Order: sequence, then C-alpha cells, then structure tokens
Amino acid sequence: MRPTAQPNLKIMAVGASPRMLTIAVLALLCASASANAIQARSSSYNGEYGGGGGQRFSHSGNQMDGPITAIRVRVNRYYIVGLQVRYGKVWSDYVGGTQGDLEEIFLHPGESVIQVSGKYKYYLRKLVFVTDKGRYLPFGKDTGTSFNAVPLHPNTVLRFISGRSGSLINAIGLHWDVYPSDCSSC
Repeated sequence: MRPTAQPNLKIMAVGASPRMLTIAVLALLCASASANAIQARSSSYNGEYGGGGGQRFSHSGNQMDGPITAIRVRVNRYYIVGLQVRYGKVWSDYVGGTQGDLEEIFLHPGESVIQVSGKYKYYLRKLVFVTDKGRYLPFGKDTGTSFNAVPLHPNTVLRFISGRSGSLINAIGLHWDVYPSDCSSC
C-alpha cells in the first residue's frame, strides 16, 4: 500500500514563518490576559433582602446625579414604609407607602455609606446605614431575620438601591461601586 499524500496547508502572512506566527499569537493572548487581570473589578451587589411582593424599582440611573448625600425613610410601628435617596443634589422618586413618620438624614460632604444592615420578615423592618465617618444611622424596629451587606471590593461605597415596594418596602437590594471622582456639584 502506498501512503496517501497529505495536502500541504500553509496559512502565513507574507514573509512570516509559522514559528513567528505562533509567537505573535501567543504574545497577543498573553497581553490580553494580562490586561484583563489588571482591570480591577469594583462593582458588587447584595440582596434582595425581604419578601416576594411589590413592584420593582431601581435607582440605577440616579447614581449619575452624584453620590448618595441624604436618605429619607418612612417608618410605622412595624415596618419600613417608604424610601427616598438624594443623589448629589437630586432626590430619587419616592417608593413605598404614605403612612408613618418620615425621618431624614444628611451625609456630610465626602461621607459615604460603607455598610447596610437590617431585618425583614415578608417586608423590610429595619435599616441601619453605617458611614465611612463612623456614623450609625438606624431606622425601624429590631425584629425579623437579620442581614448585613458590605461591598465585595475595597474602596467601594453604596452607589444606589433597588428593590420592590407597594404600600410598604417589600425588599431592598444594595449596589456598590467606587465613589465618583468627578462630582463637583455634590
């Protein structure tokens, strides 16, 4: 038997040897992998904490107005009823119900939320915001299942919230990222 001839396939750039092409491809792959490794991740998410009902809301677009500078929380005897967050100098839409007492806190210039804890059972019952200046800002009642949310990456802060609401705050999600460095109007 006579061996069959294999076709001679050569795909080469003009003037390049197969060895040079292999080295070039490997160099590109290594450079790409190095670039991806250098790009540090900064965003993370915790939640949702709470029950399953309500309409979805998200303040993702509000973060473009600047960092969180103030928080309004409406509470009744048992639950967190409503939420509103100020991003830069612009208040988000209010979410939740209208019954209960409205409480409001303002962050100091350059101050950020670095931890959020709370309690829930079907609805949100308690929220505690902790800032990088050591302030502890509690709202609501101390009953239910506990949660504690912190960013996954260093030097990141609470950038916006999301969740579900109806006549009460059903659930909350917390979104973390780097502090915006270009906020001269905040």
